[in-house]
Amino acid sequence: MTSIPAGKAEKADKPLAGWRVLVPRGGPWGDRVAANLRSRGASPKVAPMINFAPTDDAAALEGALQRLAAGEFDWLTVTSATTVDVLFSHQAVVPPTTKVAAVGETTAAALIAAGYQVALVPAEDNSARGLLEEWTAATDGAIPLRVLALRSAIAKPLLSVGLARIGHHVEAVVAYRTVGVPVEESIVAEVAEGRFQAVLVTSGSVAEQVQNQLGPIPESTLVVCIGPQTAKDAGAIGLRVDAVADERTAESLIEVLVRAAEAKRSA
Repeated sequence: MTSIPAGKAEKADKPLAGWRVLVPRGGPWGDRVAANLRSRGASPKVAPMINFAPTDDAAALEGALQRLAAGEFDWLTVTSATTVDVLFSHQAVVPPTTKVAAVGETTAAALIAAGYQVALVPAEDNSARGLLEEWTAATDGAIPLRVLALRSAIAKPLLSVGLARIGHHVEAVVAYRTVGVPVEESIVAEVAEGRFQAVLVTSGSVAEQVQNQLGPIPESTLVVCIGPQTAKDAGAIGLRVDAVADERTAESLIEVLVRAAEAKRSA
């Protein structure tokens, strides 16, 4: 029986050993990513760089959530993990008669972590467009359905407009405004000194904060984006992108980081 040298076995089991990774998103999602990174040998630092603020029309959101709890909607659509934070902070009740559609696996995971059940996640394209494309088949063509569509103040109403066009009764409500969160000065200094081997970028809003607060990112630090759209948004504001996850999931984000780390080690 051939034994594997201890050093090689450790690299296989802990491919991110010795890597410090900045996770710029907190909450259940950030904690789960940090735990996954630790299992790969990394030393993650969770430093939330965005948060949600109340909408300019808080009464509209409160009213919509009350009607949601009363069972007035057939579906609730959730297009970001931050929306889940809003639902959780309001202790929003989703009755058994209302099904929940998540725009992607990251949002679905956040919903489940917050105690909500998810009935629909796009199988192919984790985006509002992907959810819209799969909607009719997933709902057996039922029309009209009563849909509560929650979104951020800056998000395009692609999903709500698309559902309305095919005949559904859609109430689109802004759930939150995205605001930047200043990171500790020590983190700014450590990034500038190249003491982080990677920075994860999970949305266009996060990309903006990374660039504004931490940029320019040293060449020695990998900038890894959760998907093509986030990478596009990052590039548009001048943030360098070194690797892009194949899917918009936390697992895919970490896998592409592992591949990038292994490639960098082999170079």
